[in-house]
Amino acid sequence: MADFLRRRREALQPIDVGLPGGQGRRTPGLRREEVAVLCTMSADYYSRLERGHGPQPSEKMVTAIADGLRLTLDQRDHLFLLAGYKAPVRDLPDDHVNPGVIRLLRCLEDTPALVMSASGEVLLQTPLAVALYGDRTGCKGLERNMTYRWFTEPTDRERFEPAEWELHGRVHAAALRKAVARAGEKSAAWTLAERLRWESAEFAKFWSDHEVGITYPGEKCFIHPKVGRLTLEFQTLLDPDQSQRLLVFTARPGTEDHEKLQDLNRFSNEIAQV
Repeated sequence: MADFLRRRREALQPIDVGLPGGQGRRTPGLRREEVAVLCTMSADYYSRLERGHGPQPSEKMVTAIADGLRLTLDQRDHLFLLAGYKAPVRDLPDDHVNPGVIRLLRCLEDTPALVMSASGEVLLQTPLAVALYGDRTGCKGLERNMTYRWFTEPTDRERFEPAEWELHGRVHAAALRKAVARAGEKSAAWTLAERLRWESAEFAKFWSDHEVGITYPGEKCFIHPKVGRLTLEFQTLLDPDQSQRLLVFTARPGTEDHEKLQDLNRFSNEIAQV
């Protein structure tokens, strides 16, 4: 495991994780201290693992290392085996985002874009997506899940056209049904659906209708507290390995919506600089 960690660290370039390269770097790839920050652990602990002197990391720690080193799913599974664990089951919803998707999202910093799991959990957001939706990745547990929040947090609906609330609800319910069909009973998606059936009569009604394949007509209307009504076109890209969705929102150049989106981008940048 120590050898694998060292090789992956040396293969990972600073630009892959948003760090400046520079000419004076003596170490190929990243420094141990940089990887430790990416893995949210102490530099001493990570260094001991890479030297082969550390204790067996927990499964949670192995997951953090896989995320920090931007491992692919195959590499992540290999790391779990090296650490003495079974690889996570792949046919269940997964919060491990593919490194290529992370790089793609970094190229979309001036665009509202976010990565969601099959059950509706927000995994990554661009700054403009945070300005549009609110910060979801900073939340914990079910508070990160858009499907759960839609049916349990009335304030979440305030940013959408009331005439479209029913459509939003049906889309959320249909997407969760698809996730349950893929992952099966006793999965995280199934648990979420069962909980929502008890907590939300509206969800229970949509769920009982057994609707599948319900989607948006290609655009969403937002009512934003800073820029007002904003209609955006959106595209959904799927990651077939993990059943994750990348949602990208755009506005046609020259339109009022495009100008409002630029205003929102400026507002987002001002907040980031404070």
